[in-house]
Amino acid sequence: MKLDLATAIVAAGDDGVAKAAKCLQDGGLVAFPTETVYGLGCDAANAGAIARLYQAKGRPSFNPLIAHVADLAAAERIGRFDGDALKLAAAFWPGPLTLVVPKAENCPVADLATAGLDTVAIRVPAHPVAQAILRGFGGAVVAPSANRSGHVSPTTAAHVHADLDGRIELIVDGGPVSVGVESTIVACFDQPVLLRPGGLPREKIEAVLGRALAMPVASDPARPLAPGMLASHYAPRTKVRLEATGVEPGEALLAFGAAALPGVDATTVVMNLSAQGDLAEAAANLFGYLRALDARGAAGIAVMPVPRHGLGEAINDRLRRAALPRG
Repeated sequence: MKLDLATAIVAAGDDGVAKAAKCLQDGGLVAFPTETVYGLGCDAANAGAIARLYQAKGRPSFNPLIAHVADLAAAERIGRFDGDALKLAAAFWPGPLTLVVPKAENCPVADLATAGLDTVAIRVPAHPVAQAILRGFGGAVVAPSANRSGHVSPTTAAHVHADLDGRIELIVDGGPVSVGVESTIVACFDQPVLLRPGGLPREKIEAVLGRALAMPVASDPARPLAPGMLASHYAPRTKVRLEATGVEPGEALLAFGAAALPGVDATTVVMNLSAQGDLAEAAANLFGYLRALDARGAAGIAVMPVPRHGLGEAINDRLRRAALPRG
């Protein structure tokens, strides 16, 4: 990724909030304070912006991202809440609790943000600056920590600037934030499951629910450990064949770039991650195209080689996981 952006720093007043909302609407990347650390946000519905977010953080891994919204009403536009989820939202939002729930019908959150799963992770942050930006923007914002991958999470705007100058458009300076652990993550399906301990103690959650939280059960590493587990991705049921130099009878083709493969004329199912060879475009299309090809009932999915530099590293990691044999 070229470090050629003019990263601006603005104070967290009305003008700064308005600039942040406009930047998000325009597909930009905005760092802003939450109650724990600074988050790096972009429009949760904009797959291209999400791909750029992964690029900005460096050495990306396409794990599901948490969608931040201003309130429960906004959350219910992207997720479906059962009785347990509603109880927890009423008791602990806004605050350091993330709920993983089934996607709402016509959920606008991009497949790249949910790693292609049918679930979405949602949080309502308590920080007033985050709240003002979310209300000004009017939609969901995915926001992992605003730092380079592997670096210490940022608690001031200066920390963000040191890590991401030239990589993002805007930093909203809301002063230092109180350093805390990440949000607690609970999946709400047949029974509430604790996916990650965090800033909200288990005991408080269980008191509201009136019963103990379940723990996730490990399974095939290429498939979710539990519904909505943040280290999981969509895994196609159709067999995936990597580094394909030709298309075999009955296979669908996941293409990249302009080159044609032998046998491609015999298949009617071809989807090209990026005909122009753009890795950001390929990342934005990856999960949606895998799902679409998986649904076509082909004997297999042949995948053309994808370069391994930049976002290609994460794309190839995802494809490798998709191609693991099923037990």
